[in-house]
Amino acid sequence: MISTKQLAHALAVQRHLHFKKAAEQCHITQSALSTSLAELEKQLGFQLFERDNKKVLVTPIGEEVLRRAGDIMQRLEELERLADTLKSPLTYPISIGMIPTIAPYLLPQVFPELKRQYPDCQPVVVEEQTHVLLDMVRSGELDTAIIALPYACDGLLTFEFWVEDFYWVALKEDKLSSRDQITSKELARTNLMLLKDGHCLKEHILDVCKLPEPQTNHGFGTASLNTLIQMVLNGMGTTLIPEMAIEQLTSQYPQLSTVHLNETGPHRKIAFVIRPNYTRMNSIEALLQVCRETLEKLRQ
Repeated sequence: MISTKQLAHALAVQRHLHFKKAAEQCHITQSALSTSLAELEKQLGFQLFERDNKKVLVTPIGEEVLRRAGDIMQRLEELERLADTLKSPLTYPISIGMIPTIAPYLLPQVFPELKRQYPDCQPVVVEEQTHVLLDMVRSGELDTAIIALPYACDGLLTFEFWVEDFYWVALKEDKLSSRDQITSKELARTNLMLLKDGHCLKEHILDVCKLPEPQTNHGFGTASLNTLIQMVLNGMGTTLIPEMAIEQLTSQYPQLSTVHLNETGPHRKIAFVIRPNYTRMNSIEALLQVCRETLEKLRQ
């Protein structure tokens, strides 16, 4: 009989397309993983994977089997968690995905308050780009994710808890840094640096400012907002940051100035994303409340 362990092993290989990485995720040896998959394929009567020394490919029939296996594993997990709906919120581990332009600024604010209100809470945080996090939520690898909207979240539910605008960051010696507002037309005349492709913050900024991409970055790209800040500190240009990052950055770097982007807002919305049949809604509601309360204090 096919076991859930075999299905978990096969799904790990599909996720990584690499036997060693899949074995590490499953906390077994590579030979044990190979044996488990060989037995599964024998029971099924066909191959799930094509493999050689260089690559692993999923067969066409394997794609269908693994899709159904993912559904089965997700339903089993939901069945195991059904009793959790009767428990107090956040009294069991919960996995939360966050994008890189949220995690470094939200976590230091929220975690202390979360620990104070829910001392038994055991959050596990995964930092990734939005499309990766959404796939992990859909597959059941994550309980929830915190992302920035607008973003297509097909098949998932979103719960907004914060809206914010963007702020232009420059050295205080910049002639525009003493102003209260700056427009996108004025930004176009600065050496504006943004994150590389794939980060939703860049897409949101370009959309809000109606800026053509050639007017930004000038041949380089970085995956870190902190790297952009270091470049601003060294006089290499300017950038835009979300409101939630202001307090941390300006307190750490007093030589920087922030100026509100005078374009129609809010420039982005922050939301939790969950599966429609997620069973721990009381924990999501508790997280929403803690995040709202904590972020509102930043504006007081």
